[in-house]
Amino acid sequence: MNVTLNNGVEMPALGFGVFQTPPDVTAASVETALRVGYRLIDTAASYFNEREVGEGIRRSGLDRSEVFIETKVWISDYGYDQTLHAFDKSARKLGVEQIDLLLLHQPVPTHFDTTVQAYRALETLLSDGRVRAIGVSNFMADHLGALLERCTVAPAINQIELHPYFSQPEVRKADAEHGILTQAWSPMGGITSYRGTGTSTFDDPVINRIAAEHGKTAAQVMLRWHLQEGRSAIPKSVNPERIAANFDVFDFALSTDQIAALDDLDTGVRGGPEPAAVTPEAFHRDIPEA
Repeated sequence: MNVTLNNGVEMPALGFGVFQTPPDVTAASVETALRVGYRLIDTAASYFNEREVGEGIRRSGLDRSEVFIETKVWISDYGYDQTLHAFDKSARKLGVEQIDLLLLHQPVPTHFDTTVQAYRALETLLSDGRVRAIGVSNFMADHLGALLERCTVAPAINQIELHPYFSQPEVRKADAEHGILTQAWSPMGGITSYRGTGTSTFDDPVINRIAAEHGKTAAQVMLRWHLQEGRSAIPKSVNPERIAANFDVFDFALSTDQIAALDDLDTGVRGGPEPAAVTPEAFHRDIPEA
């Protein structure tokens, strides 16, 4: 199942994420995912496993053209020249000449001029053909508006925390108004499990009731919810059985009532960092050379 981005590039709707996947197991996990059928792999410079993602892709034996690679520039590498160099670092680690989708990982509201310069570098990389599409991650509606006022290419993607307990309708509305595809990180609400606060989405009675009605797992129901609402989703796992199960979501459909029931679970409580709190001082990470 593919989606068409606002510049005409086709991308698989369901991808495989490697956030917090240790480098020593990343290559094997990526290889497993590709053998299962995933064709979109999402990573980031700040995950420190781009090199292993590239190794997993090579181990799969698939042609480079068959795999859609998405990665992100960390805020420590923002600025026009710095972001151009960040592309070089990521491309070398991944072992590719062209990256399919390159995102800015976070807005930096306290240094938004630098954020804009970083995005202008993405625009240059796009016009030069070094990337096929560009986008952002964790941008709220006001960040998107401010960016679009100062740049010429609308992001193809906005990757945000999005699961039944935190569905961010305002951001999704802003994305849709600008032809930006919303992509969900923590699409199954995994962040509600490891943060250990309140009920986990995996234990939610509504989600589990719907899962039982389809003979599916809670995770599969949540992923199907994203796809039917027109989003991209990037689940992660290092368990081969779960990697395969998360891809097994194309043989059933949720009813209108079931989708509405999932929509109604939104609590408005964010699990990840507040975008406004992301500053170079608090979130600095040195991204090593290739």
